[in-house]
Amino acid sequence: MAGRETYRRRAEPSGVHLTGSDAAIIKGMRLRGDRQHDIASWFGVNPGRVAEVLNGYAFHHIVPAAAADLPPVGPYLSGRAAVEAVQALMEAKAALAQAEQKIRSSSR
Repeated sequence: MAGRETYRRRAEPSGVHLTGSDAAIIKGMRLRGDRQHDIASWFGVNPGRVAEVLNGYAFHHIVPAAAADLPPVGPYLSGRAAVEAVQALMEAKAALAQAEQKIRSSSR
């Protein structure tokens, strides 16, 4: 498109790094049948990092974690849903505090 300049910049790295124990859980989750997308979501990483573990490019020497050591089966909350849940909890907490204050003041 003439006259329009677009700039593509890479996002800043998240700083999230997988560890050996993460790799064991990743392998265990996949053996359980979890989708790679859900596994990546659980750890907050790009699905490519999960693929590196599963394809043996990273942590090839790590054995899968036992089923008892795995997180619950996904899918997991999106970032948006997590923020909405926290906001709802904060509102509920404020409502409970207000109700408690009313109870305390009426019992005096």
